[in-house]
Amino acid sequence: MFLFESITPLQALMFVVVLAALIGLNEISRRGKVAGLLLFVALPLVLTVLVWPHTAGEGSSTGSWFHWVKVYSALAGCIGFMLIRYVPRLAAHRWMLLFPPAILALNIAEAVVRDFQVAGMDAGVVDGVTMVPGPWNVMNGVAGILNILTICGWVGIYVSRDRTKDMIWPDMLWFWIVAYDLWNFAYVYNCVGDHAFYAGAALLLSCTIPAFWLRRGAWLQHRAHTLAFWMMFTMAFPAFVSDSPFAVQSAHSPAALMTASALSLAANVAVVVYQVHRLRTRRLHPLRDELWTDLPAYRRVVERIPGHRADVEGTTPGRPAPALQG
Repeated sequence: MFLFESITPLQALMFVVVLAALIGLNEISRRGKVAGLLLFVALPLVLTVLVWPHTAGEGSSTGSWFHWVKVYSALAGCIGFMLIRYVPRLAAHRWMLLFPPAILALNIAEAVVRDFQVAGMDAGVVDGVTMVPGPWNVMNGVAGILNILTICGWVGIYVSRDRTKDMIWPDMLWFWIVAYDLWNFAYVYNCVGDHAFYAGAALLLSCTIPAFWLRRGAWLQHRAHTLAFWMMFTMAFPAFVSDSPFAVQSAHSPAALMTASALSLAANVAVVVYQVHRLRTRRLHPLRDELWTDLPAYRRVVERIPGHRADVEGTTPGRPAPALQG
């Protein structure tokens, strides 16, 4: 295969199992405060003390600084989003709405640093993972920076007025999500290629599918939850993606690496061009305004999910307004 070595029926079946498990756990975790506290506070505390020091140590495929930082930053996102969702006084403060874009940008920046770091390495096995450094790392690092720069519309974040109290970000539309997915897959493929079958493809699908078909507008919440679950699992069972019968190895092909990063860079350049055009023609400010309020994809989010600020008398769609808590 172009991206991976041959995939057996057992590995293909496990891909579906991992995808379904992540989507299912996300659905459970977003249904209530108790489930969130158990899964994102109590469980990580137990794993931090009793499990990860033994399974994610030096020499493990999940023992690098990046994996430790990533698991805790993903958990920080989950907990921060829970505060926005379940503490009305916090959700009412504009400064709290800075947290979602900030934690998202931080997570992307962590990967950008790793891509640039890998670009300067010698080819070989590092932390149990085969590295094939090249210009593709730099290309994808640039794509990640562009992905950060196009994060927009955070002023429109609100909490749905239904039982799940999801954190909705209407301005985070499909084209940005696709550009992110291409960038993140290229990152995983570049830097932990032997994990990319699950940590790249399955993990990204596990948050993109809910964002398009189960709960529109909540992509960042889905992403934080599924990433946290995956990182907790691989920190506890690192052999699953490296030495088990389910492990799928990267092809380690320069052509495949270059293709993945080229697609990532092209997609993110396209989003930048589209966003700059929108800012100039509609005279919008990227830090003060929502950019896409006139698009059908935006309207499908706010019209189907109760709690949007346009429901409040006197507010104007596309302009800043406090988050709403149901």
